[in-house]
Amino acid sequence: MSSVKTFFKGAGLSLCALGFFGAVAANAGVVVKSSGPSAATYPVGKKLDDAASITLKAGDKVTILTDSGTRVISGPGTHRVGTRGASKRTAFAMLTRQQSGARVRTGAVRGGPAGTATNPNLWNVDTGEAGKVCLPSMDTITFWRPNSAAEESWVVGSANSDFHVHVTFDEGSTTASLGAEELPLSQTRIFDLSSPAGGAKKRLEFVSLGSEPADAEELAMALAENGCDRQLDLLSTKLAS
Repeated sequence: MSSVKTFFKGAGLSLCALGFFGAVAANAGVVVKSSGPSAATYPVGKKLDDAASITLKAGDKVTILTDSGTRVISGPGTHRVGTRGASKRTAFAMLTRQQSGARVRTGAVRGGPAGTATNPNLWNVDTGEAGKVCLPSMDTITFWRPNSAAEESWVVGSANSDFHVHVTFDEGSTTASLGAEELPLSQTRIFDLSSPAGGAKKRLEFVSLGSEPADAEELAMALAENGCDRQLDLLSTKLAS
């Protein structure tokens, strides 16, 4: 190391200045919700330095996701983006854990308003929601329902042809999975989900991320860029500070 120091000293450079010692790159934050007069300045998906500050006006509300979780900043004034807090990496790992195709027998996960069930995994397709669904892999598609009272069968039908497949939830299970051979997404990724109870179909559009982002900030940006708004909301809610 002494020879390395001598080299940089002779070149008039500081090792610390180049990031060899004591210098840690600033963490990033990502805007996951934004409303008010400054919404255009801080749009969803905008990346912000943890050490930076944002200036808001009356009526503004900005939700930012960082390594220590999501936090809501509101009201007029200048606010620092990052705050000290426990890392949410463990919660992030649990939320994005990819499960096998086997059905999971589990009760409803509580955590929403008035004890309502909430989707425990970001990659589960919520049967109660329509819209785009981002997935790191198309090998297995896992569907989730908020209750596990009885066995029931849903229908997943192509929006462009008569192709359809049934996804059956066992009694006592909140999840059910379909493999790529059952639900091939190479031809189309737009499907309509029909409930056994009837009612309006829910249009789903599957989006491939290619691979799973390494951290919450990167994932938040990917979800925002691809229009997977429901998953972005779930991510920010689960990682709330």
